[in-house]
Amino acid sequence: MRIHLSSVFVDDQDEALRFYTEVLGFVKKHEVPLGADRWLTVVSPEDRDGTELFLEPSGHPAVKPFREALVADGIPYTQFAVDDVQAEFERLRALGVRFTQEPVEMGPVTTAVFDDTCGNLIQIIHQK
Repeated sequence: MRIHLSSVFVDDQDEALRFYTEVLGFVKKHEVPLGADRWLTVVSPEDRDGTELFLEPSGHPAVKPFREALVADGIPYTQFAVDDVQAEFERLRALGVRFTQEPVEMGPVTTAVFDDTCGNLIQIIHQK
């Protein structure tokens, strides 16, 4: 068994696709119309057959209070692995990404947290 799909809730799929591809560097994998929304996934360019990230519409009434509570408490919704947190922090900050936590070493890991502009806090991590 392996993880095939994960998701982040997004308010606007077009804006999310732009951010996740043009800023973060993921590539679009699937885009299937589903009424007003789409089945829209992205993957790492380094693993195009790997785990997909579904840019899931946030229309369900439970999503807004859930995300607001996470953001208010500074809790990331999900985590992405990177080779160098400091380098990725500098690259993303230069692109205008707002970080809520700059790189911090915590024993065997280094992490940083950013706002994905879609309603989520996302953590980047490197494990030594």
